[in-house]
Amino acid sequence: MSQKIIIDPVTRIEGHAKITIHLDETGQVKDARFHVTEFRGFEKFCEGRPLWEMPGITARICGICPVSHLLASAKAGDRILAVEIPPAAEKLRRLMNLGQIIQSHALSFFHLSAPDLLLGLDSDPASRNVFGLIAAEPELARSGIRLRQFGQEIIEILGGKKIHPAWAVPGGVRNCLSNEGKIQIDDRLAEAKTTVLNALDKFKSILDDYQVEAQTFGNFPSLFMGLVGKDGEWEHYDGKIRFVDSAGNIIADRLDPIDYQEFIAEAVEPWSYLKFPYYRPLGYLAQEDFCSLQSGIYRVGPLARLNICSRIGMPISDRELREFRDRGKGVVNSSFFYHYARLIEIVACIERIESMLEDSNLYSDRLRAKAGINQLEGIGVSEAPRGTLFHHYLVDENGLIKKVNLIIATGQNNLAMNLTVAQIARHFIRGTKIPEGMLNRVEAGIRAFDPCLSCSTHAVGQMPLQIQLFNEKEELIDTVTQN
Repeated sequence: MSQKIIIDPVTRIEGHAKITIHLDETGQVKDARFHVTEFRGFEKFCEGRPLWEMPGITARICGICPVSHLLASAKAGDRILAVEIPPAAEKLRRLMNLGQIIQSHALSFFHLSAPDLLLGLDSDPASRNVFGLIAAEPELARSGIRLRQFGQEIIEILGGKKIHPAWAVPGGVRNCLSNEGKIQIDDRLAEAKTTVLNALDKFKSILDDYQVEAQTFGNFPSLFMGLVGKDGEWEHYDGKIRFVDSAGNIIADRLDPIDYQEFIAEAVEPWSYLKFPYYRPLGYLAQEDFCSLQSGIYRVGPLARLNICSRIGMPISDRELREFRDRGKGVVNSSFFYHYARLIEIVACIERIESMLEDSNLYSDRLRAKAGINQLEGIGVSEAPRGTLFHHYLVDENGLIKKVNLIIATGQNNLAMNLTVAQIARHFIRGTKIPEGMLNRVEAGIRAFDPCLSCSTHAVGQMPLQIQLFNEKEELIDTVTQN
C-alpha cells in the first residue's frame, strides 16, 4: 500500500512551504519533495519601472534581507551607468552588508533554530519556540535578541531605518557614517563579540548530542559556490566566483559573476514555484532522480562560503574556521553545520567591522559617481546571508526596465533542500504513524538552510502545520496538526 505524508506549511522558516513524503507498500520512503507553493511576481512587475527605483523596489522583496537586494540592485545599476563607484561608497556598502549578515544570522540561530538545538528536537512543541527558549535560557535568548539588534542598528545608522533603507543607489550611496554612528557601533562591539563567542561554545558543547542529525541532515556530496577575494579569502560583497567539490577540489575559479549564465542554469518543476538552479557544466537531474543523485547540485550560503575560502583573514574567525574544518575532516558536507557556519560568520563580521571603523573613507563625502544610461544591461552580484544573490536587468535607452532575472540564494539551495528532506525522511520515517519528533526533524532539515521564501513568495496570515497520510486510493488515514 503506497502512502503520502504532507507537511503543510513548514514552520519556523521565513515564508511558507510544504513537504510531501511518499511511502512505498512497506512503509519505506521512496520520494520526498520540498514545495514552494505561492507565486513569485517581482521579476515581472518590475518591468517598465525606471532603473533608479529598482534598489528601493527590490529591497521590498523581503523584510529579513532587504539590504541584500538593495546592494545587488545598486551594483546592477552601477554596471548600467558604466561607472566605478568611489572607494568610500564601496566601503560603506560593505559595512552595511556586515550588519545585515549579523542581524540575519542572529535571527536564524537564536530565534528559529536554537529552540530545536537547545530544548531538543523531541521536546514539547508547545514550548519549542523562542518563548520556551527565553524561559529555559533567558540570558542566551536576551543576548541573541541584542545581537540581532546590533546588526539592525548598523543598518539604521547608515540608511536611516532598519528595514528597507533607501540608501544605496546606482553609482554609490546617499550618506556616510557619522561620528556619532561610529561611537554607537564601537560601544556595542565588545558585547556582540562576547555573545557570539558564548553561543559558539554552547553550540560546540552540544554537538555530541546531535551526531545522528549531523550524519543525516543533508550530509551528501555536492558542489559549493560563492564569492572569494583576490587571494581566495572569505568575501561578502564583491570578488570572483569559485566552485569547490565535496572533497575540497577547486573545480572552477576566478569566474566573473557577470558571466553567471555560462555556469549557472535554471530549471523549473511543475510542483514548485521556486526555481531549480544548477551548475551548467554538469547538467540538470531528471525530476525523478534529483533526490538521490548529485550531478549539478551546489550549495550556497555560510556553509559554502566557509568551504570555498582559503581563509577569513581575521584572527578569531580564522581560528574558529580551522576548528570547523578539523571537525568536518576537511570540507564540511553536512547541512546541519550551517548553524555552526553562521556563528563563525558573525564573528568574522564583527572582526571586520572592528578593523574598518578607523578608515577615513567611511566619513568621506565623495559617495557617488553620477552618470546617465551608458549600458543596456547590468548584472549585480553580492553575498546575501543565505548565499550568492544575482540581479540581472535589461533596460531601454531611457533606463526603463525591460526584463529582470533574480537568482536568489534559497533557490540555489533548492535541489539540496529536496535531497535533505529525502535523506532525513528515509532515516527517521517508518510505518504509517507520524511521530511528532519525526515531523520536526524533517522541518529542521529545511531550517538548517534558513530559507527565505519571501524572496520568492508572498503570504499573508498564518496557517497551521498539518501532516496528512494517505493510502494508495488517496484516502486519508492519519493526520497530525500543530498550530
